[in-house]
Amino acid sequence: MQINGVEQRGHVLLIAGDTAMRRRTIQIEPSANLAALSIVPVPVLLGSDVPSDTTYLDGVRDQNALLTRLRAAAATPGPLLVYLSGRLTVDRRGHQLYLALAGTTASTARYTALPWEWLGTELRNRPPGLTTVLLDTAADKRSWPLLQEYGSLPAPSSVEVYGTVVPPGFTDPGNSHVSTYTRAWIEQLRRNPQRPTNARLHALTVGAAALPPGALIVPTAHEIGAQQPAARPPQTNVQRILAGDMDFIRELRERAAPARPAPAPQPQTPAAPAAPAPAAPSVESLQFPPPTSPAPTTAPAPQVSRPPWQQRQHAAPEQQPVRAAHPDPQPPVAPYVPAQAPAPVQQPVVQQQPAPDQQDPRPHVYALAQRGEFKEAARLAQAWETHTLQTYGIDSPHATQWVEIRADLAKLQGNFLLATQLWISAGRTRLAHQSPDAPEVLSTAKSAHYCWTQISEPRQARECGPELISLLRALPSLDRRHLSVAQQRLEFLHNVPSGS
Repeated sequence: MQINGVEQRGHVLLIAGDTAMRRRTIQIEPSANLAALSIVPVPVLLGSDVPSDTTYLDGVRDQNALLTRLRAAAATPGPLLVYLSGRLTVDRRGHQLYLALAGTTASTARYTALPWEWLGTELRNRPPGLTTVLLDTAADKRSWPLLQEYGSLPAPSSVEVYGTVVPPGFTDPGNSHVSTYTRAWIEQLRRNPQRPTNARLHALTVGAAALPPGALIVPTAHEIGAQQPAARPPQTNVQRILAGDMDFIRELRERAAPARPAPAPQPQTPAAPAAPAPAAPSVESLQFPPPTSPAPTTAPAPQVSRPPWQQRQHAAPEQQPVRAAHPDPQPPVAPYVPAQAPAPVQQPVVQQQPAPDQQDPRPHVYALAQRGEFKEAARLAQAWETHTLQTYGIDSPHATQWVEIRADLAKLQGNFLLATQLWISAGRTRLAHQSPDAPEVLSTAKSAHYCWTQISEPRQARECGPELISLLRALPSLDRRHLSVAQQRLEFLHNVPSGS
């Protein structure tokens, strides 16, 4: 494609840094990640149909040679994707962040690694909306405290940065050499023929990937929510072509097409009351069908024993259960129909009353937890969370409620580490769309603080401490004793020997 005599092209730059190791165990193998990405078509990777160039840099040892390739990629006028995978480290003198290359050591990071500052410098002057940096990295012991202090990765406002940084003590238990985030990112591209936006794709990937506890997610749900209200300035057709957006041609054709006459209204004949049509066809047309909740062998009694998450202030009322966009395709539970079969006159009333309970999976989840089947309850809750995330979005109230349900299940099971992480995640999501003094936000923060105090392992408590304190600081109307107590405990935990 040429505009004003200049060929407009995109670029995909894939950089594999040094392999991240932990006690002779591979944390991240960048070469395997690049090999997996090479199978994905370039237009799908880039999210654009413009002609594009692809550069693979695996095993590079010279930072100046890498800088030359980075500058050449930054000079492209079209969309640009920069993928980074490997080990993050810092230099001893300046304490600056680097992507370690092959052969980089602690004493040679300044001369043999890629400074993160160079990345921002070269990409700073690019047009907004055309540059994406995707990273799948692991931090070493020297860089992890710096990243926890930042809470994110600095980047120019014109660059979108997405990815994860796993802590230094993590080892991927999977058999695949491709790391968790990259594998889930590729899987989401395969499942979505209509490529989602980068923010949506990142949210889907984080929701589907089994990330380790304490992993740094860039950006967080709060930052994604803060980015979305900022609208881009109006673009001309030429600028949209440069960005690879050809949808306006279809829009012009639709405007030029003659409007179709509205169909004549047909007289509606009153129909006898009948059972509603099954929703199976609409559910089967979805690419991500909602999870099916198993029919309980004995009917639970939610009216007598209400689950703890329905007793919380931030939970949905029992009269308005959270429902998926499409009802569960499972046929109605059989025991309810024969019970009223001898009285056909009362059947319509009986069929309408238990419908909400059958469509609401929360009583079934709670019944499993009450019977001690925590794994099955957690699996079902996570399946419904994934479905609501795909249907309503990562920051929707529906998905947040399921995160809180999973946190309650983890607390009931005694897994306070997972409960703390889930409560913090729910609090951050609510804070992005609700005021800091909202009762739901404050209740979520209190639950996160309580579960954190129940973590007996000092190392696990230290990992969750900074995120909890960051959440408590964002709530000025919360009782300040929560923040002071959390800070005192975290300071005490830092003084505990590392072997504890």
